[in-house]
Amino acid sequence: MNYQDILYSVEHRIATITLNRPDKLNAWTAVMEREVREAMDAAAADDGVRAIVLTGAGRGFCAGADMDLLKGLDPSDITATTWTKPFDVNQRLDYQTRYGFYPAIPKPVIGMLNGATAGIGLVHALYCDIRFAADNAVFTTAFSRRGLIAEHGLSWMLPRIVGHANAMDLLLSARKVLAPEAQAMGLVNKVFAPQALAEATYAYVRDLVDNVSPRSMAVIKRQQYDAPFQTLAENTRQANAEMARSFESEDFREGVAHFMEKRAPQFTGR
Repeated sequence: MNYQDILYSVEHRIATITLNRPDKLNAWTAVMEREVREAMDAAAADDGVRAIVLTGAGRGFCAGADMDLLKGLDPSDITATTWTKPFDVNQRLDYQTRYGFYPAIPKPVIGMLNGATAGIGLVHALYCDIRFAADNAVFTTAFSRRGLIAEHGLSWMLPRIVGHANAMDLLLSARKVLAPEAQAMGLVNKVFAPQALAEATYAYVRDLVDNVSPRSMAVIKRQQYDAPFQTLAENTRQANAEMARSFESEDFREGVAHFMEKRAPQFTGR
């Protein structure tokens, strides 16, 4: 696949999507949006991929929308159906929005946040399932300082990650948050020195693809993102049904076998 504003590669069953406008701190464009969605869809459909890493080239993850393009943006573009796909009856409607499709990807998406993460860049980072950051990374919602609002589901997602009070602070003030504070409030999972970020991230992801059932990861991810819409009783009934199906799966049999035989697992995802 040939891309203009991103890079895409697969190694060790890990797909890496790299935002690739380093001279602009990977500022977001319409081309980048289309390409990221295409690459995410390709990784989701590829049986040879078990996890996805999203990162940026150079010294930033994504500094937000390209301001030169934003100045001439047609307001109707925000709600244009061009950016959404036909309704899929097998997916929750909530996760079929323009940017909110990440939860419907049946594989873990890990954000490797190597620098500035602002505006629409922060939106994409928060839709990742897990976030690792460089210790010199800086985060900001940015919107309120541009005369904008909490975009693309951020007022729903951010409080679920950092809590209501922190979300209100970050959205209202749009202040800059350094990596240590971001970790303390739960905005990112772990922080590493810039030179250690890639090694630490890929070590974590390789452990997922080598030692964890892809079927289990897909179901657990779906459970996590279904939970906000469920009562405890509904969640428990769903868990019981999924557990019963798990006992009949090949991966369950392999999970028991490799543990008893003291060998590395050979999960198939079935």
